[in-house]
Amino acid sequence: MATDEKIYSIFEPHTDLIKRGKVRTPVEFGHKVFLAESAEGLITQYEVLKGNPPDEVHVASSLQRHRQAFGRAPQLYGSDRGFFSEQNLASCKHAGVKVVCIPQRGGKRTGRREAYEKSVVFKNGQRFRAGIEGRISVLFRGRGMKRCLAEGRDRFELWVGAAVLANNLMRIAAMLMAGSSRRRKAA
Repeated sequence: MATDEKIYSIFEPHTDLIKRGKVRTPVEFGHKVFLAESAEGLITQYEVLKGNPPDEVHVASSLQRHRQAFGRAPQLYGSDRGFFSEQNLASCKHAGVKVVCIPQRGGKRTGRREAYEKSVVFKNGQRFRAGIEGRISVLFRGRGMKRCLAEGRDRFELWVGAAVLANNLMRIAAMLMAGSSRRRKAA
């Protein structure tokens, strides 16, 4: 029987089996969520995924959604190695992304690729990418996304949307507060 045909929870039959390749938790149950974040810490895209699709299939569509929302390609595209493919690197360059920070997954790195991954630009991009890991932690612990108490997939998606909205409202409030304190200090 195929994985997508199995039921992993009698209470929540929409639950997916997620294999992320982690040693301590090789198998998890729930849903994979795709997130994209701006430099200001705002979540600009989110999607509750069906099943356990590989990460690399999301790059082209996320670039397209970014262009629709902002009218241009992102300046930087940073992700973990699960998003790596030569096609994704080409998609980013073709879309007009100035700095592409997707570490190579597996295989032998060319000298040029190894030098690029050791460059300051690439390392700064990876530091930015590490910020989304922190944002995920905030969503889990501080915004209630760790455990959804609502029943059904539609309500789960609403739960995630509410956590994203709460995050963005808190970030906007923090930016407004920082801006007003700077204005007070300047006066």
